[in-house]
Amino acid sequence: MILTAGQAADSPQFIPVLKKIRIRGPVGRPRTRPDAVAGDKAYSSRGNRAYLRKRRIKAVIPEKKDQAANRKKKGSKGGRPVSHDADLYKERNTVERLINKLKAWRGIATHYDKTPASYLAGLHLRASMIWIKDLTRTTP
Repeated sequence: MILTAGQAADSPQFIPVLKKIRIRGPVGRPRTRPDAVAGDKAYSSRGNRAYLRKRRIKAVIPEKKDQAANRKKKGSKGGRPVSHDADLYKERNTVERLINKLKAWRGIATHYDKTPASYLAGLHLRASMIWIKDLTRTTP
C-alpha cells in the first residue's frame, strides 16, 4: 500500500505499487514480476503500458476511447490495437471487492486518523483482519 494526498490520482502510483509486489511461491524467494496486471481504463497510459512491456508483464487494461481514436487517426503510424483479455479482466473485481471491504471499516472510510502513519496502520490492520477471516474460512 502506498499513501498519497487525498486528491491525488491512482494512475501515477501504478509503477511504484508494482515495484513493491512480491508473489510467494511454494519454495524460494518471492517473485517480483506477476504474469499479468489488470486495471481499469485509468491505467491505460502509454507510460504504464511501456513499463509492463519492458518487464514482460501482460497488460489486462482496456484502451480508452480517445486513445483508440488518436491511434486510428494516425493510420499505420498509430500502431496496432491494444490486445485485451476479457476473461482475465473479469477477475479484476476481486481487487475491487477487497477495496470495498477495506472502506467498510469506519476509520478508513471516514479518514478519522490525522497522521499518514496511523491511517496506514489502520489499512494494514483491516487488511490483516480480512486476510485472517478469509484464511479461516478456507482452511478445514
